[in-house]
Amino acid sequence: MSIKQLSVFLENRPGKLFELTALLAEKGIDMRALSIAETTDFGIARLIVNDAYGAAQVLREGQFIAQFSDVLAFAVPDEPGGLHHLLGEFNAAQVNIEYMYAFLGGKRGQAYMIFRVTNTEIAEKALVERGLKSLTLEEIEEI
Repeated sequence: MSIKQLSVFLENRPGKLFELTALLAEKGIDMRALSIAETTDFGIARLIVNDAYGAAQVLREGQFIAQFSDVLAFAVPDEPGGLHHLLGEFNAAQVNIEYMYAFLGGKRGQAYMIFRVTNTEIAEKALVERGLKSLTLEEIEEI
């Protein structure tokens, strides 16, 4: 099942990430995963949070530009070749990965990955047919 990811545009200057996290902290919004990509002038913070809609509202009120996208999350065996095996399933299902990032979890022996793919619904269906199950937000919150 896909989960909602927030992409937040940040000016590439000191203090902007601090402002973002302050807004979320003040409203009790918990970040479960975070990735930041940067260019010369701006960055994009990609967030998985416990309340995506609430976070989007808070950030927009704080003058941040935030948008949603659907992503897939998978547990990966934390062992040599674990990610390679999962990517092999994506490849066999002909799923195009636009980007991916990892997040920490507490379960020993597991790593966790977020995938943005070209078409989430088609990708998920193809991966389910190959025996894979993506994580729900509720499952991520239990990690």
